[in-house]
Amino acid sequence: MLLSGQEQFLSYNGEVLIFQLSPPNPVEGAADKRVDLCVRRMTFSRDTKLFVQKSSGVFSLRGRPLKTEIVCCSCTADSRTGIILPCILMKQKKRNNVVKYLLLFLHSSNQFEQSLQFTLDYELKEDVRLFAGPSVLWRHASKLFYISASTCTVLSAPVQLSSVVWTGEIQEEGPVVLGIRTACLTEGEAEAELSASDRAIWGTELFGYAVKAQKMLPGTCFMPHAYGRVVSSVCVCKSETWRRQLRTSLVAVTHKNQLIWFQDGLPRGVCELPYEEPCSVKAAVTSSSDVLFVVSFASGNVCAVQRRGSLQVASKWQDVKCVLVDDFIGSGSEQLLLLFRDDSSAEVLSTFTITDLGAVSYASGNNYKDNVAAAEGLQENGLLTVQALQTRLQAGCTAVRELQQHLGLKQRVLLQSCKALEDLVEGRTHVLPTAKEEGLVPLWDDVENPPPPPPLGQEMPVAQQAPERLVESLWQRVVGDSLVVGVQLAAAFHLSLSAASLSLVLDQDSSLAAPVIKCRNRVTKLERACSALPLSPCQTEPPAKKMKLDLCGKSDLRKEVPWGCVGAGLGAGRAVTAVTSLSPLLAFHRVRCAVLLRAKRQAPPGDSLQQSREISLLCGKIALSLEDISNGKHSVKLQRENGYCTGSMEDVLAVLAVSARFSFQVVSAACTLAPVTSWLLGAMECTPLKECPDKLFCHKAGNVHGTVLSWTLRNPLEGVLTLFCRNLTVLFQCLHSLRRALPAGCDVKLLRSSSKDALTEQLALALEKEMLTSRSSLFSKESKAESTSAWGDVPAKDMSAAAVAALLESEEGVEQFRKKLQSEQDQSKLSMAQTMAAALYQEMTWKRAAAQLSSDMAVWRLSKA
Repeated sequence: MLLSGQEQFLSYNGEVLIFQLSPPNPVEGAADKRVDLCVRRMTFSRDTKLFVQKSSGVFSLRGRPLKTEIVCCSCTADSRTGIILPCILMKQKKRNNVVKYLLLFLHSSNQFEQSLQFTLDYELKEDVRLFAGPSVLWRHASKLFYISASTCTVLSAPVQLSSVVWTGEIQEEGPVVLGIRTACLTEGEAEAELSASDRAIWGTELFGYAVKAQKMLPGTCFMPHAYGRVVSSVCVCKSETWRRQLRTSLVAVTHKNQLIWFQDGLPRGVCELPYEEPCSVKAAVTSSSDVLFVVSFASGNVCAVQRRGSLQVASKWQDVKCVLVDDFIGSGSEQLLLLFRDDSSAEVLSTFTITDLGAVSYASGNNYKDNVAAAEGLQENGLLTVQALQTRLQAGCTAVRELQQHLGLKQRVLLQSCKALEDLVEGRTHVLPTAKEEGLVPLWDDVENPPPPPPLGQEMPVAQQAPERLVESLWQRVVGDSLVVGVQLAAAFHLSLSAASLSLVLDQDSSLAAPVIKCRNRVTKLERACSALPLSPCQTEPPAKKMKLDLCGKSDLRKEVPWGCVGAGLGAGRAVTAVTSLSPLLAFHRVRCAVLLRAKRQAPPGDSLQQSREISLLCGKIALSLEDISNGKHSVKLQRENGYCTGSMEDVLAVLAVSARFSFQVVSAACTLAPVTSWLLGAMECTPLKECPDKLFCHKAGNVHGTVLSWTLRNPLEGVLTLFCRNLTVLFQCLHSLRRALPAGCDVKLLRSSSKDALTEQLALALEKEMLTSRSSLFSKESKAESTSAWGDVPAKDMSAAAVAALLESEEGVEQFRKKLQSEQDQSKLSMAQTMAAALYQEMTWKRAAAQLSSDMAVWRLSKA
């Protein structure tokens, strides 16, 4: 709202500062002309409900009063001390069209200090703003200029703009200017002939310019491109940098008489304004923590817009000379001070209104004593209302106390249960609290006599003996807003465990929260690769479980197995991870948790006497604090180095634990799937994990950074792509990029993940089919011998027991029986060396190979589950 060059208003720490220039003195000579800049500090008196003068000050300037004006005033920070002080910019016209400008600071002692002085050959008329330092910024001839007290030199920014809509501070960027300029179109857009409507929309854009850093900020961080041509003023309410991206919340008024709220560059709400030609907008935080947006119009009207779910006009005023936002009554929140035009009074603060559109409302001319007298008539009704409210308050307090007692009892029961569980795991004797300690009254006069501990030298019961050592290491990582706690099981015991899970239990000191933390578990196999090679362009199918043996014993079977794989198998194990939300734990600043492992111990194979039993093991305790998180003590450190992504296995497991797993089958009927490998290494910028080279880590900037991928080729035309993504948005982005890299005709299908029970059933069916195929090939009718036996075509008849006994009574009979037995043995050898047709043998071989491949795939899927 434009004010006279001889008078300016400014709010500072709840005070109203009135700057005025003294009228010219006709007595003095022209050579001795001087002008005085006067300031008056006005404060609001809650007793008289009027503004009273607190103090005043004067600053004398040499020059003609008619050629001296106040350009603008604002509260800026002094770079020497960092204190925010009132700052005022003065203008003095000289000869030969030279204009002199003075920038003054006003201290608390009402003493003025000249901070900056510069001269120009033109007047500042367009978009003059004051910055911290102090600095002055203005627009002239579609260019941006600024000068500061540290440089004392007018500098020009390399930007062309038509208007400035906002100036202020943004985190990590410093002073920033938001302006409107002609859009920088690409070569294709510039060559294309745009229509008049399209050129009106896309020909203008909003941009940001960081003054100290001297760099451009994209306007899309604040609002979409199409809004640039209609915006007249902006108020940035909040700005921060999160993951190297600027996030903002702002409101803007447009030439279409609208107020629009933008959140992170997207419109969130709109409100129609009651007047035309809005010129500025301010924000005020009232006593009820509501945000009011105060919009000033060129006609002298003002309106206030509230944001409660949606933007709505809350109030409006007319004939307003100036509107200020500050805490004028000293309540700790902001109010609006509206100064109205009043030609009948010479006092500048004679007609005003102070309001926050709530409990605060003061206006000049009201007789508050009459209001107090009128309120005395309502005293009796007020007392009755207070008594009723007191009764309801007492009833509510009683209900709250009962609820607190009930919650306290539940809390004690949970804590005692956790303590009993810890004592059971660590082999200690748990002593229950007495009824007196719990505040309970027994129904019978029972005497609590706990069993005495075993005497010295006596062996402890089996249930109290220390469990076997199953844990090799305990670790923790912080990934985003999640805490990952992992336990690596010993390789000698992981095969005998099933249904393993972790539980996080808070220490007893944290009695204000639930003792057991809610988390989700995952069991991951640790299998290090044989060699850390880069991504192969064509991977093989899962290894076959059958191997041709050397029956002659001339070669050693160990020579066919690489020693690297054997060593990796010996070091294999399992890791159990638990993921929980980090934010609730940080509310305690320092947290200590006990980590409990629960699993089912299976009986050894071949031992029918032992049965499976459940075990609980205290793996250790973890500590967490804000200092450690801020210092990056528990952060994941995966870095690109020499073509690999280096980091510990714990870092890899933490990333996999917080990610969701999706598997896709990629099939190509026309060409090989070599573009998938190029896509992984090129567009996705993936590198193999050094600890687990079968998985690739994505280093591409943006949301997809940190995604883990795995690519397995079953054959050159079919493969399986597995993605470990943080959310579905990252998954869709990866799939969109993959579809652009794949040739036409490729099919991408989501593979449903199966449980271990279903995979086990599939393996059993595959093995059964393989066994039936082998048996049918051996005992089929087509595989009978084609060669004739030594006994001719007449089959041999079985001899009875009496005939055999008769032959064994004489030497001739024994010799005859020996010849008959020898002929039967020769016939048996000939039956084993039977022949078969080549076509029949090829068909049987294909059937057996298909059955074995099906069982091999089932074994591979179960091993990867």
